[in-house]
Amino acid sequence: MGTRTLSAAMLATAVLTVTTACSGGGTPNPDESAVAPLNPKSASGSITVLTNRTDLVQDGTMKKYAAEFNKTYPKVKVKFEAITDYEGEVKIRMNTENYGDVLLIPGAVSKGDYPKFFAPLGEASTMSSKYLFTGKTEVDGKVYGIGTFGTASGFVYNKAVWKKAGITDWPTTPEEFLADLKTVKDKTGATPYYTNFKDAWPLSGQWTNGVGAVSCNSKALDTLSASDAPWAKGSDLNTLDKLLHDMVDQKLTEKDPSTTNWESSKTLLAKGEVGSMMLGSWAINQMRAAAEDAGTNPDDIGFMPVPAQTNGKFCATLVSDYQQAVNIHSDNKEAARAWIDWFTEESGYSEKEGAVSVLRSAPLPSTLKDYVDNDVKMVERSEDKTAEVNAIDDAAEIGLNKPDYRQKLIDIARGAQDGSLQGYFDELNKRWSEARQNAGS
Repeated sequence: MGTRTLSAAMLATAVLTVTTACSGGGTPNPDESAVAPLNPKSASGSITVLTNRTDLVQDGTMKKYAAEFNKTYPKVKVKFEAITDYEGEVKIRMNTENYGDVLLIPGAVSKGDYPKFFAPLGEASTMSSKYLFTGKTEVDGKVYGIGTFGTASGFVYNKAVWKKAGITDWPTTPEEFLADLKTVKDKTGATPYYTNFKDAWPLSGQWTNGVGAVSCNSKALDTLSASDAPWAKGSDLNTLDKLLHDMVDQKLTEKDPSTTNWESSKTLLAKGEVGSMMLGSWAINQMRAAAEDAGTNPDDIGFMPVPAQTNGKFCATLVSDYQQAVNIHSDNKEAARAWIDWFTEESGYSEKEGAVSVLRSAPLPSTLKDYVDNDVKMVERSEDKTAEVNAIDDAAEIGLNKPDYRQKLIDIARGAQDGSLQGYFDELNKRWSEARQNAGS
């Protein structure tokens, strides 16, 4: 997975795995004071910023950001360290104290352990009024990370292909969506939907990020902590996973999932050889760039919500990308915080990426114009019960934000594994229920 092609959103938006791999870090100090940015004239020191965006480091973009930052903070030297296998490498480095001054919080770190590894950035009661997604890193009333940007749930699709098939309106139900895909297949010859089965990650968080969009419920993910049947009929997970299964079962996806390729899929969508893919709104700009590279019209790349409505209205979840944090062991915490604040509020990074700014005062990006024009309701998904959901998901060994269980779902749908959709849902519910009961005992 190239990092230009893979924003943190696919890995980090609501990562639910729990691991004990990060055993380093300090001892939580309840009296640790929040790190506030220094006066620009007095902020000084050298900081290392860890990033998964190898592309932006290699092409000099991050260096340009640093140059702009230095116009405000001239005494702070910023060094970037780009890491291809960000999750894997940083998780290991966090067994030491050497994991940069500013870093993106790896999904492997349990939320309850944030105070061991990161310096608090402020009180949730005040920061939540300014920033989206503060609940994602709130522990005992303190916030330990500020999002790089947000992403909205939905499907990237080729408007020209759907128009050629005679479809101009977004489907409002899973059944309508499936019927539209069949029409795309019959009338255009394009592959209606592309699973990206082999690269796997598009089957993880991309689909789970739709939890809350189906029910238009900001607390949808939180409710999993109190549910013994998350895949019950009518639930968000049931609706989403049944849709994925049915697309494959009705042969509306690529012929051989084992041969899919993420890099190629962008070009296939841009050229109209593929009709749609479930990805966050972070992907819109990448698909439009692929269209430019392929010599097709970038404006043909559209974005539609999950095919479900509540009270006649489409909804889309807003979830956080990677969260920026300050290493609790940093010798220059104030300078590190100054970088985070500047990068969030002054750099224009989210706008350039076509992503949702974490500043509540900022408008939605132009990439989501169709959502604005069609009055799609944006639901900021709660993270209040993430720790509890993490624990159950880990004990059940399902992996809501890992690809394995949805790969099995696809294999069942295409006959590569024995079983039925309902049988699999029953198994998942049983595992979840048992894990939840054990966690409460």
